[in-house]
Amino acid sequence: MNKRLFAKILFTSYLLGIGSISSLLLPKTITAQTTETAELYYTFFDKKIPLTQRTDAIAVAFKETPRSSARGISSSQPVYLQLQQDLQAGGGSARSLNSTSALKVEVSPLGENYALVNFLSGNPSVSLDVERQIKQKNYVETTLPVLSRSRTSSASQQEEVIVLPNEIIISFEPGISEKEKQTILVQHNLEIIRPVRFSQNRYLVRSERTSGTAVLTVANQLNGVAQVQSATPNFIQSLEMSKQTRRHETHQTGRMEMPPKISLTSTKTLNNPLTSLLKTEIKNLQNNFFTLQWHIDSVPLTNCLNQRPEDAGSLINYLNQCFEDEIGQTQKITKPRTDIQVTAAWNNSNQGRGVLVAVIDSFLETTHPDLADNIYKVDNVPDKLPGEVSGWDFVEEDGDTGISQEELQILGGKFRDAFLLSDEELHQKYPETFEKVSLKHPDYSATEVAKEVRYILRNRQVAREFHGTQVAGVIAARPQGELGVVGVAPSAQILPIRVSTIGVGVKPIHIIEGIGYAASRKADVVNISIGWNLPVEDIAREIDTVLTADPKLVIVVSAGNSDVDVVKFPASVPGVVAVGATNLTGNRAPYSNYGLDHPFGQGLTVVAPGGDISSPRLVGGVLTTNGTWLPEFWQGIEQPQAWGPNLDIQGKYRWVQGTSFASPAVAGTIALMKGEDSERRLNREQLIAILQKTATYEGLTIDEEEIQLYKSLKEELPSSVSAQKYFFGSGLVNADAAVKEVKRSLNKSIDSGFEVISNK
Repeated sequence: MNKRLFAKILFTSYLLGIGSISSLLLPKTITAQTTETAELYYTFFDKKIPLTQRTDAIAVAFKETPRSSARGISSSQPVYLQLQQDLQAGGGSARSLNSTSALKVEVSPLGENYALVNFLSGNPSVSLDVERQIKQKNYVETTLPVLSRSRTSSASQQEEVIVLPNEIIISFEPGISEKEKQTILVQHNLEIIRPVRFSQNRYLVRSERTSGTAVLTVANQLNGVAQVQSATPNFIQSLEMSKQTRRHETHQTGRMEMPPKISLTSTKTLNNPLTSLLKTEIKNLQNNFFTLQWHIDSVPLTNCLNQRPEDAGSLINYLNQCFEDEIGQTQKITKPRTDIQVTAAWNNSNQGRGVLVAVIDSFLETTHPDLADNIYKVDNVPDKLPGEVSGWDFVEEDGDTGISQEELQILGGKFRDAFLLSDEELHQKYPETFEKVSLKHPDYSATEVAKEVRYILRNRQVAREFHGTQVAGVIAARPQGELGVVGVAPSAQILPIRVSTIGVGVKPIHIIEGIGYAASRKADVVNISIGWNLPVEDIAREIDTVLTADPKLVIVVSAGNSDVDVVKFPASVPGVVAVGATNLTGNRAPYSNYGLDHPFGQGLTVVAPGGDISSPRLVGGVLTTNGTWLPEFWQGIEQPQAWGPNLDIQGKYRWVQGTSFASPAVAGTIALMKGEDSERRLNREQLIAILQKTATYEGLTIDEEEIQLYKSLKEELPSSVSAQKYFFGSGLVNADAAVKEVKRSLNKSIDSGFEVISNK
């Protein structure tokens, strides 16, 4: 085992608190999970990750049906809705599901072939009864257990979804023969589903004799086999992506303030640096959204806010007038900037031209007008996939990372329900969501509960599915007309890679293949704005493999939105750039994870703007591209009111928040840096060192609560670790300083007559 991987194992085990460092020095022994107890767990580098089976939910695998390639709304309803109707109106005890005093069932999609069945009762007998009824349906393949991490908070368990299909990822040790592989598979009653693509010696297998939670036992037994490097259940795991909130809305009316009208209707040309910076390629650009993109240039918005009188009235109306008067742009800023100095970096760079950034995420709508021109076209590579043109959808197994007809049918139906159904109809169709809102807000009236459910359907269950579209916009959006948003590196190209299913879940195999695919297509930068609660050994090993194979590849990962002092997996894997989030005022965003480096591995690397929609109102978020503008979502909906943090009613542009959007800001910055190094003489370690060296604490603020937390931990921390380091890593990224340092380093190497050393 190489030193780097060994260090990773030590660090991650320390992070998880699942064993002492010294115990990892022991040689691997052949062991098997005993059946003496009902303990549920899987292993991560030989350490147990305990799990708990939920009694309030089960999962369903549907029989596969032929897919349609045309985008549109089908006349037949999604199968998950058919299941819900059958359960609510079925025979026997199922008839009681409709009664007000008995069980209410709500079925939610997890992609096209799986669904989650939630019911309010945690009674095991009820669970068995519902499971028995489900298995009788001719369109159901099987039922699957739903798990959660073993935690003290039952509320956390109810929010976490870990579905356990009969699938295991098995990775064999290098040098093992095909005969030895087959012997191991036969001994454990396993059959190969398929090899794991863009990877070596890995296979997806299923057990021929066991199912349910017994799959964990099989995986753990395999980990005791000397020739097996690792074996992990191929969970469907709920993801932590962008932080969703509606704190910007008022409880009294359920309505939000609309964005400045100037962004949509004004013909006045604002003083926009994009006009001159990009005029060689985009003629006569008049981009009126730029003043709202504070993460790129905070001066206009900050100046307007600083000059706002106490009696100014509506924030939105005030900003509208301030931007029209150009006050925000003509006044000199009096406070430190909280953006990442992108406009200055554009003046000193080619804006990321020639750099390929892979986005491993959810739906990425390549037809969005601000993204279409920057989508990479795959050449005739030797391992080109059938139908591959611009990236790959590992969920749908095709070359279109946007939403399909079947997926539009599922999400479009939910979206229209939120607008068109009456409160009573909505309650009947989404009983569990109503129950959760009522329990969380016992003071809400029935009308207020219904409004909250509508918000959840439109935003958390539909709009956030376009997370990949939002992330791509932060990296490399390029406005094509008078209106639009711009990314940090508007001349870079995007390689779309979809790994997340509807329902915001992912299987480890898709992540592994997505990382390998990005490396095989020669991506310069990979952005992963996803955080997992379950660490997966094969994902960590795949990251280590691609980083070792290409010492110039940079992987950027969001640190997580849990407001804890440990970064999420895989941000915790050494070698990647782990990014936390800040807000417009320079504070740590209230959701952002933090934490110092550990001698054995990875903590927070840097921070960047991730947004805070509650401060001040919507404009404190990060404005970017979105996917709900597609006309199929709006069939039958007339004159909708404000329904989410969108710039326009259809949600073509949307304010977002989360470390998910701080990460692509850094990925875009690295694209700007690499754009100045056309010969790729700087390696990953040098680029990250420059990123950290040029980052700054200027403009960043630590609040009183954080100061007290730091003081309480000071005796446990090394004396060299400041509060700034603890909460912000090396500081706020400065794109301009980083680009200048790249150019200085390259010029210095040329002047000295020596090449820049690439340390592997």
